[in-house]
Amino acid sequence: MKPKEVIYYKDELNDEFSKAKIVPRLIDENYKYIHHKPWDFVCFCMQNILSMPIKILYSKIKFRIKYVGKEKLKQYKNEAYFVYVNHTQPFADTFIPSLPIYPKRNFFIVNPENVSMKFLGNIVQLLGALPIPANKKAMKNFLEAIEKNVNNKHAITIYPEAHIWPYYTKIRPFKTVSFKYPIEFNTPAFCMTNTYQSYGKNKDKIKIVTYIDGPFFPDKNLTKSEQKQNLRDQIYNKMVERSKNSNIEHIKYEKISENKRENS
Repeated sequence: MKPKEVIYYKDELNDEFSKAKIVPRLIDENYKYIHHKPWDFVCFCMQNILSMPIKILYSKIKFRIKYVGKEKLKQYKNEAYFVYVNHTQPFADTFIPSLPIYPKRNFFIVNPENVSMKFLGNIVQLLGALPIPANKKAMKNFLEAIEKNVNNKHAITIYPEAHIWPYYTKIRPFKTVSFKYPIEFNTPAFCMTNTYQSYGKNKDKIKIVTYIDGPFFPDKNLTKSEQKQNLRDQIYNKMVERSKNSNIEHIKYEKISENKRENS
Protein backbone atom coordinates (compact mmCIF):
# COMPACT_ATOMS: atom_id res chain seq x y z
CA MET A 1 0.00 0.00 0.00
CA LYS A 2 1.36 3.42 -0.96
CA PRO A 3 1.38 6.07 1.79
CA LYS A 4 -1.72 8.30 1.67
CA GLU A 5 0.22 11.37 2.72
CA VAL A 6 3.76 12.70 2.72
CA ILE A 7 5.00 14.90 5.57
CA TYR A 8 8.21 16.85 5.23
CA TYR A 9 10.31 17.53 8.31
CA LYS A 10 13.61 19.12 9.19
CA ASP A 11 14.10 18.42 12.90
CA GLU A 12 13.41 15.05 14.52
CA LEU A 13 13.71 16.52 18.01
CA ASN A 14 11.41 19.53 17.70
CA ASP A 15 8.99 19.23 14.76
CA GLU A 16 5.37 18.70 15.83
CA PHE A 17 2.67 17.27 13.55
CA SER A 18 -0.37 17.18 15.79
CA LYS A 19 -3.30 18.85 14.02
CA ALA A 20 -4.56 20.36 17.27
CA LYS A 21 -3.40 23.97 17.64
CA ILE A 22 -3.67 24.82 21.32
CA VAL A 23 -2.17 27.77 23.15
CA PRO A 24 -0.48 26.22 26.21
CA ARG A 25 -1.27 27.52 29.66
CA LEU A 26 1.53 28.44 32.03
CA ILE A 27 2.12 25.59 34.46
CA ASP A 28 3.46 27.57 37.39
CA GLU A 29 3.42 27.18 41.19
CA ASN A 30 -0.35 27.82 41.21
CA TYR A 31 -1.08 24.68 39.20
CA LYS A 32 -2.54 22.02 41.47
CA TYR A 33 -0.95 18.60 40.95
CA ILE A 34 -2.14 16.97 44.18
CA HIS A 35 -5.82 17.19 45.03
CA HIS A 36 -8.10 16.23 47.90
CA LYS A 37 -9.51 12.72 48.26
CA PRO A 38 -12.84 13.33 46.45
CA TRP A 39 -10.91 14.46 43.35
CA ASP A 40 -8.68 11.40 43.60
CA PHE A 41 -11.72 9.13 43.80
CA VAL A 42 -13.23 10.73 40.68
CA CYS A 43 -9.83 10.42 39.01
CA PHE A 44 -9.75 6.70 39.81
CA CYS A 45 -13.27 6.26 38.41
CA MET A 46 -12.38 8.13 35.22
CA GLN A 47 -9.12 6.24 34.70
CA ASN A 48 -10.06 2.70 35.61
CA ILE A 49 -13.83 2.44 35.27
CA LEU A 50 -15.66 4.99 33.10
CA SER A 51 -13.03 5.33 30.37
CA MET A 52 -12.08 1.66 30.08
CA PRO A 53 -14.88 0.59 27.68
CA ILE A 54 -13.97 3.48 25.35
CA LYS A 55 -10.28 2.61 25.52
CA ILE A 56 -10.89 -1.07 24.79
CA LEU A 57 -13.43 -0.58 22.00
CA TYR A 58 -11.52 2.17 20.22
CA SER A 59 -8.22 0.30 20.29
CA LYS A 60 -9.77 -2.96 19.13
CA ILE A 61 -12.07 -1.52 16.43
CA LYS A 62 -9.76 1.22 15.10
CA PHE A 63 -6.40 -0.53 15.39
CA ARG A 64 -7.01 -4.23 16.16
CA ILE A 65 -4.33 -3.69 18.75
CA LYS A 66 -2.23 -6.58 19.97
CA TYR A 67 0.21 -6.53 22.90
CA VAL A 68 3.32 -8.69 22.97
CA GLY A 69 5.01 -9.11 26.35
CA LYS A 70 2.25 -8.15 28.82
CA GLU A 71 3.50 -10.81 31.21
CA LYS A 72 6.60 -8.68 31.89
CA LEU A 73 4.43 -6.05 33.58
CA LYS A 74 2.55 -8.56 35.74
CA GLN A 75 5.73 -9.43 37.62
CA TYR A 76 5.77 -5.83 38.87
CA LYS A 77 2.08 -5.40 39.63
CA ASN A 78 2.88 -4.47 43.22
CA GLU A 79 5.59 -1.93 42.34
CA ALA A 80 5.67 1.50 40.75
CA TYR A 81 7.42 1.80 37.41
CA PHE A 82 7.97 4.19 34.50
CA VAL A 83 6.98 3.33 30.93
CA TYR A 84 8.53 4.93 27.82
CA VAL A 85 6.44 4.91 24.63
CA ASN A 86 6.89 6.22 21.08
CA HIS A 87 4.49 9.07 20.27
CA THR A 88 2.53 8.31 17.07
CA GLN A 89 -1.17 8.82 17.82
CA PRO A 90 -2.81 12.08 19.00
CA PHE A 91 -5.75 10.37 20.69
CA ALA A 92 -4.92 6.70 21.14
CA ASP A 93 -1.59 7.38 22.80
CA THR A 94 -3.50 8.56 25.87
CA PHE A 95 -4.69 5.03 26.55
CA ILE A 96 -2.64 2.48 24.58
CA PRO A 97 -0.22 2.02 27.52
CA SER A 98 -3.04 1.92 30.09
CA LEU A 99 -4.67 -1.25 28.74
CA PRO A 100 -1.84 -3.73 29.48
CA ILE A 101 -1.04 -1.87 32.72
CA TYR A 102 -4.63 -2.21 34.02
CA PRO A 103 -5.75 -2.62 36.82
CA LYS A 104 -2.75 -0.60 38.00
CA ARG A 105 -3.45 3.10 37.61
CA ASN A 106 -1.44 4.84 34.92
CA PHE A 107 -0.44 8.52 34.90
CA PHE A 108 1.11 10.47 32.02
CA ILE A 109 3.77 13.15 31.88
CA VAL A 110 2.48 15.48 29.16
CA ASN A 111 3.10 18.84 27.52
CA PRO A 112 1.03 21.77 28.91
CA GLU A 113 -1.14 21.85 25.76
CA ASN A 114 -2.87 18.68 26.95
CA VAL A 115 -4.41 20.42 29.97
CA SER A 116 -4.93 23.83 28.36
CA MET A 117 -8.38 23.36 26.82
CA LYS A 118 -11.37 24.71 28.72
CA PHE A 119 -13.30 21.91 30.46
CA LEU A 120 -11.46 19.22 28.46
CA GLY A 121 -8.27 20.16 30.28
CA ASN A 122 -9.85 19.04 33.55
CA ILE A 123 -10.99 15.78 31.95
CA VAL A 124 -7.46 15.11 30.70
CA GLN A 125 -6.11 15.78 34.18
CA LEU A 126 -8.67 13.40 35.67
CA LEU A 127 -7.46 10.78 33.21
CA GLY A 128 -4.01 11.03 34.74
CA ALA A 129 -2.17 13.88 32.98
CA LEU A 130 0.80 15.45 34.78
CA PRO A 131 1.87 18.51 32.76
CA ILE A 132 5.52 19.53 32.58
CA PRO A 133 6.13 22.53 34.89
CA ALA A 134 7.40 25.92 33.72
CA ASN A 135 9.52 26.99 36.70
CA LYS A 136 11.38 25.70 39.76
CA LYS A 137 8.49 26.23 42.20
CA ALA A 138 6.15 24.32 39.93
CA MET A 139 8.82 21.63 39.49
CA LYS A 140 8.77 21.04 43.25
CA ASN A 141 5.01 20.39 43.12
CA PHE A 142 5.41 18.22 40.03
CA LEU A 143 8.04 16.03 41.69
CA GLU A 144 5.87 15.70 44.80
CA ALA A 145 3.08 14.38 42.57
CA ILE A 146 5.48 11.92 40.93
CA GLU A 147 6.66 10.77 44.35
CA LYS A 148 3.09 10.33 45.56
CA ASN A 149 2.27 8.12 42.56
CA VAL A 150 5.44 6.10 43.08
CA ASN A 151 4.55 5.60 46.75
CA ASN A 152 1.06 4.49 45.71
CA LYS A 153 2.64 1.94 43.32
CA HIS A 154 1.16 3.50 40.18
CA ALA A 155 2.65 3.48 36.69
CA ILE A 156 3.84 6.67 35.01
CA THR A 157 4.05 6.87 31.23
CA ILE A 158 6.49 9.14 29.41
CA TYR A 159 6.78 9.96 25.69
CA PRO A 160 10.51 10.73 25.35
CA GLU A 161 10.10 11.84 21.72
CA ALA A 162 7.92 14.66 23.13
CA HIS A 163 6.15 15.46 19.84
CA ILE A 164 3.44 13.59 17.93
CA TRP A 165 4.30 12.18 14.50
CA PRO A 166 1.18 10.28 13.39
CA TYR A 167 1.82 6.75 12.12
CA TYR A 168 5.60 7.21 12.17
CA THR A 169 7.24 3.80 11.91
CA LYS A 170 10.73 4.57 13.22
CA ILE A 171 12.05 5.86 16.54
CA ARG A 172 13.17 9.47 16.68
CA PRO A 173 16.24 10.45 18.70
CA PHE A 174 15.36 11.56 22.22
CA LYS A 175 17.17 13.25 25.08
CA THR A 176 18.18 11.78 28.42
CA VAL A 177 16.24 14.26 30.58
CA SER A 178 13.17 12.05 31.18
CA PHE A 179 15.32 9.11 32.28
CA LYS A 180 16.17 10.77 35.58
CA TYR A 181 12.91 9.59 37.17
CA PRO A 182 13.64 5.85 37.51
CA ILE A 183 17.01 6.84 38.95
CA GLU A 184 15.68 9.41 41.42
CA PHE A 185 12.81 7.20 42.58
CA ASN A 186 14.63 3.87 42.37
CA THR A 187 12.06 2.12 40.18
CA PRO A 188 12.21 -0.22 37.19
CA ALA A 189 11.53 1.12 33.70
CA PHE A 190 9.76 -0.48 30.73
CA CYS A 191 9.23 0.53 27.14
CA MET A 192 6.34 0.00 24.77
CA THR A 193 6.96 0.26 21.04
CA ASN A 194 3.92 0.78 18.85
CA THR A 195 4.44 -0.73 15.40
CA TYR A 196 2.22 -0.59 12.33
CA GLN A 197 1.63 -3.91 10.60
CA SER A 198 -0.47 -4.95 7.65
CA TYR A 199 -3.36 -7.39 7.64
CA GLY A 200 -6.34 -8.32 5.50
CA LYS A 201 -6.75 -10.15 2.21
CA ASN A 202 -4.67 -7.61 0.29
CA LYS A 203 -2.42 -6.71 3.23
CA ASP A 204 -3.56 -3.10 2.88
CA LYS A 205 -5.12 -2.59 6.31
CA ILE A 206 -3.23 -1.40 9.36
CA LYS A 207 -3.14 -2.74 12.88
CA ILE A 208 -1.00 -1.76 15.85
CA VAL A 209 1.21 -4.34 17.49
CA THR A 210 2.73 -3.01 20.72
CA TYR A 211 5.86 -4.67 22.08
CA ILE A 212 6.49 -4.44 25.83
CA ASP A 213 10.07 -4.77 27.01
CA GLY A 214 11.87 -4.55 30.33
CA PRO A 215 12.45 -4.16 33.11
CA PHE A 216 15.43 -1.89 32.62
CA PHE A 217 17.47 -0.63 35.55
CA PRO A 218 20.07 2.10 35.92
CA ASP A 219 23.63 0.97 36.52
CA LYS A 220 24.43 2.09 40.07
CA ASN A 221 28.15 1.84 39.38
CA LEU A 222 27.90 4.90 37.11
CA THR A 223 27.49 8.57 37.91
CA LYS A 224 23.94 9.99 37.81
CA SER A 225 24.59 11.53 34.40
CA GLU A 226 26.02 8.28 33.07
CA GLN A 227 23.09 6.33 34.52
CA LYS A 228 20.64 8.51 32.59
CA GLN A 229 22.56 8.02 29.36
CA ASN A 230 22.89 4.28 29.91
CA LEU A 231 19.19 3.83 30.69
CA ARG A 232 18.22 5.99 27.73
CA ASP A 233 20.43 3.96 25.41
CA GLN A 234 19.06 0.62 26.64
CA ILE A 235 15.49 1.70 25.99
CA TYR A 236 16.21 3.56 22.75
CA ASN A 237 18.06 0.60 21.26
CA LYS A 238 15.28 -1.81 22.20
CA MET A 239 12.62 0.47 20.70
CA VAL A 240 14.63 0.83 17.48
CA GLU A 241 14.91 -2.95 17.30
CA ARG A 242 11.16 -3.42 17.82
CA SER A 243 10.23 -0.66 15.36
CA LYS A 244 11.69 -2.76 12.55
CA ASN A 245 8.59 -4.96 12.85
CA SER A 246 6.54 -2.20 11.19
CA ASN A 247 5.87 -3.28 7.61
CA ILE A 248 3.39 -0.72 6.28
CA GLU A 249 3.47 3.08 5.91
CA HIS A 250 0.27 5.07 6.20
CA ILE A 251 2.17 8.37 6.19
CA LYS A 252 5.62 8.82 4.66
CA TYR A 253 8.07 11.19 6.35
CA GLU A 254 10.81 12.83 4.29
CA LYS A 255 13.58 15.02 5.63
CA ILE A 256 14.28 18.18 3.66
CA SER A 257 16.24 21.37 4.04
CA GLU A 258 14.75 24.49 5.64
CA ASN A 259 14.37 26.28 2.28
CA LYS A 260 12.53 23.39 0.66
CA ARG A 261 10.28 23.01 3.71
CA GLU A 262 9.25 26.67 3.55
CA ASN A 263 8.39 26.34 -0.14
CA SER A 264 6.47 23.06 0.17
